[in-house]
Amino acid sequence: MFLRIKNRVEKELSIYGRSIDKLYSLNKLSPTLFKSIKEFILRDGKRIRPVLFCIGYKGFSKKTPIGLYRSALSLELLHDFMLVHDDIIDKSDMRRGKPSMHSLLNRCLYKNKEAKFNGEDLAIVAGDVMYAMALDAFLAVKEDLRRKEESLKKLISAALYTGSGEFIELLLGAKRIEKVTQQDIYKIYDYKTANYTFASPLTMGAVLAGAKTAQIKKLFSYGILLGRAFQVRDDIIGTFGEEKTTGKPNLTDIKEAKRTLLIWHAFHHANKKDKLIIKKIMGGKLTRNTELLKMRRIIIKTGSLAYAQGQIKYLYSKAAKQINSLKMDRKYKQALSEFSQGILLGKK
Repeated sequence: MFLRIKNRVEKELSIYGRSIDKLYSLNKLSPTLFKSIKEFILRDGKRIRPVLFCIGYKGFSKKTPIGLYRSALSLELLHDFMLVHDDIIDKSDMRRGKPSMHSLLNRCLYKNKEAKFNGEDLAIVAGDVMYAMALDAFLAVKEDLRRKEESLKKLISAALYTGSGEFIELLLGAKRIEKVTQQDIYKIYDYKTANYTFASPLTMGAVLAGAKTAQIKKLFSYGILLGRAFQVRDDIIGTFGEEKTTGKPNLTDIKEAKRTLLIWHAFHHANKKDKLIIKKIMGGKLTRNTELLKMRRIIIKTGSLAYAQGQIKYLYSKAAKQINSLKMDRKYKQALSEFSQGILLGKK
């Protein structure tokens, strides 16, 4: 079921990609802006957010309204907008195995030596354009206007809280690691990942379909728990995965001194010598592969990798309980269960 909806979302995205110039005259406004956005939004991706939006809707409605899949693209476009700005903040040159938006635009400026701006400046604006496109795409669905407005408010809230999470994370990066708590880390995970990747897409769809408040609350709780677990898993992949598999440098989190659950646990369970190494690495301006290997060894030695993996299983089990108590169409309830297992436990 999940794969079937994903294929339908991919088809809609392809149609949308071919129509954006007609919709917004982007090529007439700027061929560079048009080509950059089109290439970026059509890159391969998991499409988690639009698929969950559709599952949230279909689980509580027997119909498929006109424009549902186009409306679902609003969440993919919001995600793209976030990625563009994220890569600038993280100073990441790669995204989904290809140049990040600002790297792409820096190449366009390569011969223009007199330009008083750079690819990062252009990418910020391109991201803003994608955000406007996201809001417009949502309006495509033909549904009850009151529910549609309520669902749109959740999309806007997702953008607001994700931006707030990014802001908080940056400030937390300046805080001494010994002062950081697990609650601080989970707060960022909830705002930056869980809300707009899982909880908001699901509840947006359910609200649009007219689901009852109690069901919407359970879906939101499920999304937050699953999102926390997903981010912990992503941290593990970001530190131990291969760049060719993840599509982005595995040094990014360490270079940016991000306070992840892995690093937080490692620091609080390390000996004095390893604590100094962690502080040195997290405070360093240059981070090489040797530092990454040192951090990996400390994370394993302190049991932090095992702890993080245990947290994933614990959060997954709590999320599963929320699914079991949902009163939604059995097919889509099963799709959610299979999705959770696949994304966290590697089961198909």
